[in-house]
Amino acid sequence: MVYTTSHKVLAPPRTPVEAAPEPTRPWGSPTPPRPSRWLRARRIAVVAAVICLIPVAVSYVRTMSERSDSSLGIRTVEWLRDHGARGLVNTVENWYYSLSAPSKGGPGIRALPTQAGAYAGASASGSTPTRRVRVHHYYRPPRIQPIIHPALPGEGVWHGTFAAGGSRPPVLITSYRPNADYPSIVAGVAWIDHTRATVHLYPGAQEPAIPIPNRGPEEVPTALRGGLVATFNSGFKLADSGGGLVLHGHTYAPMHDGTATIVGYRSGRVDVAAWTGGPDAGPDVVFARQDLPLIVNHGHVNPNLSDGPEWGATLGNRVFVWRSAVGIDRHGNLIYAAANDQTVGSLAQIMVHAGAVRAMELDINAYWPSFITYRFPGAGHPANLLADMIRSPLRYLTPDDRDFFAVYLR
Repeated sequence: MVYTTSHKVLAPPRTPVEAAPEPTRPWGSPTPPRPSRWLRARRIAVVAAVICLIPVAVSYVRTMSERSDSSLGIRTVEWLRDHGARGLVNTVENWYYSLSAPSKGGPGIRALPTQAGAYAGASASGSTPTRRVRVHHYYRPPRIQPIIHPALPGEGVWHGTFAAGGSRPPVLITSYRPNADYPSIVAGVAWIDHTRATVHLYPGAQEPAIPIPNRGPEEVPTALRGGLVATFNSGFKLADSGGGLVLHGHTYAPMHDGTATIVGYRSGRVDVAAWTGGPDAGPDVVFARQDLPLIVNHGHVNPNLSDGPEWGATLGNRVFVWRSAVGIDRHGNLIYAAANDQTVGSLAQIMVHAGAVRAMELDINAYWPSFITYRFPGAGHPANLLADMIRSPLRYLTPDDRDFFAVYLR
């Protein structure tokens, strides 16, 4: 019999692991200083500022990612205006425009810039000098008398824009030099026949920045482009002007008595006047858009134009900048004008010289004024009123940020 014995192999006893010795400072080295209270406070302030800027960054990114037809730079400026930096933006703009203001005198231009929307087959009767008296059964505006002599060829002469308008074009355009002190500046003027055209107001994608159910296409509706003859820009943002708004017969922003207003009635009549109807528009009003005080009234420049509170939300009246206006003549026809390097006062003078008895300023700065004509039905051959208007003549045929007016053949 064989016996076996099992032996249990025991592991050798473990020795405790010795901790690594702490590094020793060389004898005589100074103790590292603890952060001062000021340094700690500064670090806390930086962290707090970063945390506070997170919502700002989110707001900016969200705004920049929204659908828009404006450039990134323009949207950034508008975002700054709407988020507490309005005063800073206005100060910078005033500084920029003051430095780039035109100098008086200097050489004039030898020819007026071509107006692409005008065509030779539709010159307005009676707009060119003639020795023979012509009799008409309908009204046409007289030639705008040149201010600078000798006059340039075609200066102040009206031309039709819509080829299907026949012998009575619904929209006429011209240009002239409005100020002898600045002989190179050219103003563009458009005349809209109230017997041949109707006007509609459309909201944009971002302006007016108030809740409007069913804002619509934010462009000229495709189904209505067959009779489209012109489009033009609206006024300041409501937040800047503090004016009222009526769309489709509904008052979306309270109207203010005494404020300049372009208003359309159910009868089809359009007027420009100081509002007197109270905060809510009556049932006969289809649209109304307000913007600051009248710049022309009773055929005269408003004597109260100033840099006071009435104009404080804008660049003020003395800055030379692109400006636009709409007015009414004594026959009830609309007049639109725009030009670069204008003050509110010089813009008002343009409107009076063009025949307006009442007028209001519309939007300003190079990016916003637009008057576009269409030579053919279906919005064919769009053209800007002035060649140096920087926005594309295709504007308003795609969704636009700002509200605008469309003119249709009646």
